[in-house]
Amino acid sequence: LAGGASRRMGTDKALIDVEGEPMALRVAGTLRRAGLDRVVLVGGAPRGLGLPHVPDLHPGEGPLGGIVAALADATTDSVFVVACDLARLDVPTVQALVAAAGVHDVTVARTHRTEPLCAVWRRSCLDRVREAFDAGERSPLRVLAGLDTVEVDVSPNALTNVNTPADLSLFRRPGN
Repeated sequence: LAGGASRRMGTDKALIDVEGEPMALRVAGTLRRAGLDRVVLVGGAPRGLGLPHVPDLHPGEGPLGGIVAALADATTDSVFVVACDLARLDVPTVQALVAAAGVHDVTVARTHRTEPLCAVWRRSCLDRVREAFDAGERSPLRVLAGLDTVEVDVSPNALTNVNTPADLSLFRRPGN
């Protein structure tokens, strides 16, 4: 997911250089190394990153709108949804979520909190997610309450968000 306005960062997070590559490509590379075949950029502009692009069906309406767009575009039964700002996402985390997915509507990463923007969403729940969205819901976390959801404990490091310049500075600090 890369459709956010990046207001807190002040510049497009998808394009921020993280260890020599744009953050969105870093996350996409992790997904590919974990064995996921089709990796697409959902929302925002295509940005010239060489990734297929799925336009946001509801620009400016938050990440739940991006999840709706991703599920609507899906060519498989499940979609791994991840925010482009999870710069430390790793292969074991992706593989653990995929392995646990089974028949649940959503298999979601959890540390001390649930992270619906790092989760496997089944395409079969699209109508229910869209219905919640159309009714005015914008929180992916609240939508999970109405779905068959399983949580998978993952390393907190893998869910490090880079949302602000301070987050980016901390991320880039040696030893972090």
